[in-house]
Amino acid sequence: MYRSETEPIPPDVEKRPDGADLGRGPLLIVCALGIEAAALRRGSRSGAAAPVALLRTGMGPRAARRAVTRALRDNPALHRAAVLATGFCAGLAPGVAPGDVVVDDRTADGAPLAAALTRLGVTVHTGRIAGSDHVVRGAERSALRAAGATAVDMESAAVQHAALAAGPRPVTAVRVVVDTPEYELLRVATLRTGINAFRVLRSILPAFLDWHRSTELPWR
Repeated sequence: MYRSETEPIPPDVEKRPDGADLGRGPLLIVCALGIEAAALRRGSRSGAAAPVALLRTGMGPRAARRAVTRALRDNPALHRAAVLATGFCAGLAPGVAPGDVVVDDRTADGAPLAAALTRLGVTVHTGRIAGSDHVVRGAERSALRAAGATAVDMESAAVQHAALAAGPRPVTAVRVVVDTPEYELLRVATLRTGINAFRVLRSILPAFLDWHRSTELPWR
C-alpha cells in the first residue's frame, strides 16, 4: 500500500479469497491524510470484485496529482485501475451536515456510487466538490457556495484529473463532511464531528466496492 508519496512501497493488493481472476482492473482508493487511510483500512473489503489498493498522497492538489500520476504510471498492477478519491471535506450547501456524504456529480461514474451509498443508509448529496489549495473559511466558503459548490476539499479534483490523464477508466470522488459554516475546523465541536466523519468513512467502504462491481469498464 502506498502510505504517502514520499514512501513509495509496493501497493497492498487484496485478492478475493478464491483467487479468481475476473478480468477486471483493480480499484485504487485515494486519500490524503493518515486519519483517512486509517478509517479506510478498518472498513470491510468483503465481496471485492477485484484487487483493492489504497494510496495516501499527502495533503494538497500538487501532492495528490503527483502521487496518482506516479502510481498509475509506474505500477503495472494499477495501469487499468478504477480510481476513487475520498476522505473528508467541508460542506457548503444548505442542508449539508457533518457526517453527510457528498458525491461529485461531474462524471457519469458518480450516479452509481450515490445509489450504492444510499443503499447503505447514509445521507447522500450529489453536487460539485470544489477544489482549493488551502483550508477554506469564511468569505471564501460563501463565494464557493454562491458559485454552486456543494462541498470543497483540496485533492479530489486533482486526483480525478490525474487519473483520467493516465487513460480512460472509471473515476469518481466522494467525501464525508467533517465541518460546515456552522461547525468550522478548529472549533471545539469539530472533535465530535471529526469522530463521526471517521466512523462514516469507515462504514461506506462496501459502497465503494459495490460501485466498482457495477461500473462499466472502458477497456472492455
